[in-house]
Amino acid sequence: MKKFYSFLVVAFLAVVLIGCSSDSDADSAQGESGDKETETFKVGYMPNYASMNSVVAGIETGSFEEQGLEVELVEFADGPTIIAALESGSIDAGYIGPGAHVLPIQGQAKIFAFSHLGNADEVIGNTEMGIESIEDLKGKKIGVATGTSSETILDLTLQEAGISEDDVTLVDMDASAIVTAMISGGVDAVATWSPNTNTIKEEMGDKAVMLTNNARYADVFPSIASWVVSPSYAEENAETIEKFTRGLYEGMDYHVENPEEVAKWVAKQSAVEEDAVLAQTGDGDWKKSEEILEMLNDGTIEQYYEKQQENFIESERLTEDDKVDVSEYLMLENMEKAAE
Repeated sequence: MKKFYSFLVVAFLAVVLIGCSSDSDADSAQGESGDKETETFKVGYMPNYASMNSVVAGIETGSFEEQGLEVELVEFADGPTIIAALESGSIDAGYIGPGAHVLPIQGQAKIFAFSHLGNADEVIGNTEMGIESIEDLKGKKIGVATGTSSETILDLTLQEAGISEDDVTLVDMDASAIVTAMISGGVDAVATWSPNTNTIKEEMGDKAVMLTNNARYADVFPSIASWVVSPSYAEENAETIEKFTRGLYEGMDYHVENPEEVAKWVAKQSAVEEDAVLAQTGDGDWKKSEEILEMLNDGTIEQYYEKQQENFIESERLTEDDKVDVSEYLMLENMEKAAE
């Protein structure tokens, strides 16, 4: 009988030890592969270097993975469409160019990260249609994507030339249609952005003349590009947004140092020739995260957005009644925490 009880005790202890070992192994496995639960994060972008460089660099270098995020990229034609997708919940965050910033000011999005000052927008005229200077735009048919950064540059161009919108025929069309219309002669001039600008100039040669671009109006109209989320997402997902911003800043730092390598990654993601993407690496004034932090601390970032809002009012894209304090749509605390 004693042997029987001894056997039971030994068997019981064996079961306990096996159970503990299993639990330990499971905990170890969790420690090795489950320290950070991966969260899917859908990001809207436009197929150009300015929109993609930081986020693609973050993906390729593992910056987002280190933050516990699996970033999925979703392509869009322009900023207003991206903000509409944020509102519908089909994406979590997105990139917008200067023109679409009217929408965050109107409460339709929150800006959680400053991207850069752009130089990708141009107004291009067709010399065969008698356009050699901005004054020649009077009476012409101009293709433009309403609500985008290029519309802003066109507004400034017409103002400089003393031309009102009543003096021209504006044709609202999407990005791909603008390229086709310009090359085919369907319009006399266009306001669009890179890489459309490069395609038009390559196809038209000497017939295409660049009339104005962002750099021409940098002092009076900073062409800000930003990263945005919907107001409801901002309210409910502050931690996730900060994680993405950290990964994004690491991507910024990498692409500033390695533009040619990042251009290859962008070309692969957007399925275009590498040379075409390399031609876009000068489309912005790229900053590292430490420089952005300095600009946040000295108030430069806020000043950019304040000036942008003033310009929207002056160009009548917004009214005085639309004016708000920039802190209402800028997530400045997130920008600072992520850059530290």
